[in-house]
Amino acid sequence: MEADISEMRNELQSRDGLWRRIQLECQKLYTELLKIKEYKDMQEIQIKYQSSSVQLTDQLENKHTELLLFAESQEHQEGELNKIRNHVYREEQSHCSEQERMKTEISDLTEELHQKEITIATIMEKASLLERQLKMELETKHKLLTKQQLLEFRYQVIKSENTHLKEMV
Repeated sequence: MEADISEMRNELQSRDGLWRRIQLECQKLYTELLKIKEYKDMQEIQIKYQSSSVQLTDQLENKHTELLLFAESQEHQEGELNKIRNHVYREEQSHCSEQERMKTEISDLTEELHQKEITIATIMEKASLLERQLKMELETKHKLLTKQQLLEFRYQVIKSENTHLKEMV
């Protein structure tokens, strides 16, 4: 019986260790989730920055118009204007490719977050199942222990009666 109790205690300690590892994994996943949210916030800030970049690009277009008017009177200014146009075009191209890269990265992070949420849900479901199994096993062990105590009590009563009968004989 002591061996069984010791074995049950070891089993419970093992399951408790498993439960603690699951909780630690959940905490790690939650920390990763917070990091991903932080990264997403940074992405939103960058998108806001990009919208201000578009405004700056619009302002550059307005300046471009002013330069065209001025360029009609001076040939030298026309060369400078072409340089500015080329630079703006390259910046727009760079901006568009960067924006596409960010969209792809956000999509990948969203998918990764979704997978991690699925993993967390699976772990929580398994943990719940293990907890129910542990409760059922504990109830079974408790019933067995109660039954054993009852049998032990009956044994003592019979032993006492046996001793009494021996004395009478």
